[in-house]
Amino acid sequence: MLGIIEPAENSSGGLSIAELTNSILPTLAQRAASIDDSDAFVGENYAFLKDIGLMRAGVPIELGGLGAEVPELAEMLKSIARVCGSTALAFSMHTHQVAIPAWRWRHQKVAAVEPLLKRVASEQVVLLSSGGSDWIGGSGKAVKVDGGYRITARKRFTSGAAAGNILMTGAVHEEESGVRSVVHFGVSMASPEVSIEDTWRTLGMRGTGSNDVIVENLFVPDGSVAFFRAAGQWHPVFQIIGTIAFPLIYAVYVGVAESARDIAVKMVRDKATSDYVIGLVGRMETSLRAAQIAHRWMLDVVGRNAPSAETINEIMIGRSLVARHAIEVTELAMEAAGGAAFYRDSGLERRFRDIQGARYHPMQPGAQAQYAGSLALGLPTENIF
Repeated sequence: MLGIIEPAENSSGGLSIAELTNSILPTLAQRAASIDDSDAFVGENYAFLKDIGLMRAGVPIELGGLGAEVPELAEMLKSIARVCGSTALAFSMHTHQVAIPAWRWRHQKVAAVEPLLKRVASEQVVLLSSGGSDWIGGSGKAVKVDGGYRITARKRFTSGAAAGNILMTGAVHEEESGVRSVVHFGVSMASPEVSIEDTWRTLGMRGTGSNDVIVENLFVPDGSVAFFRAAGQWHPVFQIIGTIAFPLIYAVYVGVAESARDIAVKMVRDKATSDYVIGLVGRMETSLRAAQIAHRWMLDVVGRNAPSAETINEIMIGRSLVARHAIEVTELAMEAAGGAAFYRDSGLERRFRDIQGARYHPMQPGAQAQYAGSLALGLPTENIF
């Protein structure tokens, strides 16, 4: 079943974002299995997304985009994920990197983000996130030199690296006193100091092209530094990032789980079922609803428009619940469908593999539980990530 979403007000050439998304689902579905089988990056699909204008979906209308906010972007990603998890997950990284400055422009009146957003709208620039390798602890090395910094780094899990134009990243600067801070900046992927190492051979999400980006002795001028923060410590900008990004990333896993459920129900419905199998389907339905409710809660938290330590807690609780229940959906789908699920032709085993990626994004269960427990008990959380 294709993941059809409801049309909304935002449009491009007379079509809403939902209609644009729905128009490409059959082609994405047709390509998904071969992409997975060959470990190929979903580059053709990225070209498709550019052609119909979805790369600029999250840019405010006033700056030349389609004006979608987080809930509509989440529906877009969820819909794509139902047919191709790899396309949706890679695209979610660009999408959240656009949604974050768009939120700052709308709600904090930060004018400094306008040039970037206008470039995304007019040039369909693809933004990259270096993901877990640039979480609160930071990674890479920044050495202070006259007029700026020299950067050396390896940025793992850079989804869509081959198609990206700008890597939104940072590196750690350590002063002689031992104080460590993270310098944040954007990197042109066309720079001669930047290269991609083909490392992405994985269990699932094989088409995301989440390869390592190598940065060697890149000069970043002082004027190109977006902001500084203490390494290993939550910063207000990361509270915005955490609040906005994860409901978009985890929309993908809800979409994968919904697709697994649909496939399993079709497979079971077409044959005689036992009470045991009926019970498995019922448990699958219950787990799916739990994942959907948790994700809806994450979107409700985004709607408060007030990122903070408390919203991070709520978002990360939602992230853990979505991951737990979405994974359970695919496990129950595989069991309910029986031995036929083990064959690739059904597409169910691909969903089972793709959903495993939900385990690995920040904050993983140990850190998330420590954060939630500390906040409940009135203990510090600024160094828990």
